[in-house]
Amino acid sequence: MVKGSVNGIDILRLVVETGEVPRKLRVEYPGAIYHVMNRGDRREPIFRDARDRRRFIDTLEETCAKTGWQVHALCLMPNHFHLVVETPQGNLVAGMKWFLGTYTARFNRRHRVFGHLFGGRYKALLVDGSGNGYLRTVCEYVHLNPHRARLVGPKTPLSDYPWSSYAWYLAAPRKRPSWLRVDRVLGECGIPRDSVAGRREYERQMERRRWEADGQEYGGIRRGWCLGDAAFRRELLAAVAERAGAHHYGEELRESAEAKAQRLITQAVRQAGWRAADLSRRRKGDPWKVKLAQRLRRETTVTVEWIARQLHMGTRGHLTHLLYWAGRSKPKARR
Repeated sequence: MVKGSVNGIDILRLVVETGEVPRKLRVEYPGAIYHVMNRGDRREPIFRDARDRRRFIDTLEETCAKTGWQVHALCLMPNHFHLVVETPQGNLVAGMKWFLGTYTARFNRRHRVFGHLFGGRYKALLVDGSGNGYLRTVCEYVHLNPHRARLVGPKTPLSDYPWSSYAWYLAAPRKRPSWLRVDRVLGECGIPRDSVAGRREYERQMERRRWEADGQEYGGIRRGWCLGDAAFRRELLAAVAERAGAHHYGEELRESAEAKAQRLITQAVRQAGWRAADLSRRRKGDPWKVKLAQRLRRETTVTVEWIARQLHMGTRGHLTHLLYWAGRSKPKARR
């Protein structure tokens, strides 16, 4: 049974009312860059041997040929994979559907098994590719995965891990797959040319980062929905607000709703001739704040708890009580 809530809305009620199971909203546009990750069903292995891994990479190559994708980083782990991919045609969803479906079918056929290989929908973190270092950071995170998982020894070069695009970064261009693009990451590392000297400098930087990184700087990659500056996030939130439907959910949708609600609060405070500090000075049950809370519930999907916190109206239960009686006291329309 589908249980729980998203954006303050009961999932089961959404299924009953819309006939659709809520799903995460995918933001697509030409040139978008994503960090894509997916794990095996029940965290089981998605590769049983080197042949499976080669087949996965071959399937990725076919996907790139079909979709025009450009790969910036890749790493295959025992029960999951990481992929940093740029989509010039804005077609992540269609491409991932073919890619994961085809690899699953090939894996099942080879091993004579049935059913799902991957556990749930893949995670797709949007990455700011404007040259401010965010692409370098996410590719660094992907390439350092074998080190963090202790799949390479402390005295073994990171490039010895065979199922990562990092070794290709250090190879001559003619020895790389045509779908792998290294110039943007090298540029963000301050390396102007894909030369022997430039590749050696990249290796020095990565080996240094291997021992300097403590993992805290990658928190936004593990838990967030986008990686970029404030302007990048604002643009994405606007796109999310335009495309969201009742059957969508996700952290980005919640943040978009909160951004809209915050804008409505700012406008209302300005129109009333108040200052932001007045929200905390006024009593919790102030009629003006109750009316604003009603408007936020009517025009956004933010939770009662969020509204109570932003408008300084006490606990969630207290605001629920205020909204109930405010609704009861509305004059009835004449017949």
